[in-house]
Amino acid sequence: MHSEFFTASLFNLGVNISYTIIALLVGVYALKFIDKQLMTKVDIEEELKNGNLAVAIFASTILLFVAFIVSFGFKP
Repeated sequence: MHSEFFTASLFNLGVNISYTIIALLVGVYALKFIDKQLMTKVDIEEELKNGNLAVAIFASTILLFVAFIVSFGFKP
């Protein structure tokens, strides 16, 4: 009984960690894509280094929306 619970817990941990890694990679790729393809006149990384708060809010919003999309895609 205890080994089945432990095995199920490890499986759920593995699924959650893999989901987190996939969501992180998709979010970063989406942010890079938007930076290079859609916003050619604004360099997000350079603006973040300069302390531009509006760009930081915009980038975090993109990451949140990508996380929502990926999470809805993984739901059964």
